[in-house]
Amino acid sequence: MRRSRLITGAVLLATLTSVTPAGATPPGSLPQTRVEPSFAAPLTRQMQILVRAIALNSPALGATVFFPRAAYLQMKTGTIPYPSSDYAQRLVAFFDLDLAAYHHQLFTGPRSTLLRVSTNPAQAAWIAPGACENRIGYWYAPRVRLVLRRGGAVVSVAVASLISWRGVWYVVHLGPNPRPTNVGTVDDFRRGPGTPGPGGGC
Repeated sequence: MRRSRLITGAVLLATLTSVTPAGATPPGSLPQTRVEPSFAAPLTRQMQILVRAIALNSPALGATVFFPRAAYLQMKTGTIPYPSSDYAQRLVAFFDLDLAAYHHQLFTGPRSTLLRVSTNPAQAAWIAPGACENRIGYWYAPRVRLVLRRGGAVVSVAVASLISWRGVWYVVHLGPNPRPTNVGTVDDFRRGPGTPGPGGGC
């Protein structure tokens, strides 16, 4: 059973990470657009991949729905020192820690299954260039919720921040930002579906 589950995860990883055809320009290297990302099926698909990454505790799979490095460098170069190091040592490092924390919270013990992605599109906001130490604007969605059935109970967690690049939502903070200590942290675990948001922030 263990070997079968690992093979399934490997096949899924190979399938889901083939999102940029060989030879194609990675989306993060292309210019930003002001297209507002969908809160319908495209977001659900991104969050399904995220939940699978949490279930497998797989940073490699999670990276396919994480904000692209090249896009982050476009946004931050000239506004913060060492944006490349900030991306790797803060954003990605926290994401990997949080992935393990969400895995422990949701996928140890009773079986967990994603029921739905709970959103409030009215809370999405266009963050203009120059705000929040960013030289390029983007759409921002705060605390979208993953609603799961865990054993016989419904539980939910927040995905702290999604931001857009070229009309696609990406995770930029899985756990809360900021946080009191530099450890993997689950954002707003609740029994029941909870409520998306609140709005605000960037």
